[in-house]
Amino acid sequence: MAQPMSSTGTRAPFQWLALVIGAVYLLVGIAGFFVTGFDGFTEHDHDQTLLGFAINPLHNIVHLLIGILGLTMWSSPGRARTFGWLLVVGYGAAFIYGLFAVNNPDINFLNINVADNWLHILSVAAGLAIALWPRKHADTTTPGAQRQY
Repeated sequence: MAQPMSSTGTRAPFQWLALVIGAVYLLVGIAGFFVTGFDGFTEHDHDQTLLGFAINPLHNIVHLLIGILGLTMWSSPGRARTFGWLLVVGYGAAFIYGLFAVNNPDINFLNINVADNWLHILSVAAGLAIALWPRKHADTTTPGAQRQY
């Protein structure tokens, strides 16, 4: 069952951020298949790029999954914050993995390049923004006061 949006019926800014990130990752995952097709599932080929980011079909699937999570978890404050933490943990791990994998084709099954690593750090920062967005508490003495998230 969905949690209420807020006392005034609007979404919190961090929920909208989760939605936008989810939509972008979903679109990138779909667009990635137009570049890579479905062959070479874990191929390491930095010639297959989308806007400078190296991809392969497995990498596209990861983007699709992150996108679907964002689109399904943005709808309540608690779920959106959980999505933020998933971005922090998942893309934090992807960044660390990428530090080793970028120059090692034997372990680079996601076809990560340096641009991907920068995007992973940006995704961690976005996840922190979603997860740690300040909570506003309702002021019951003033009509129209701040919403509670």
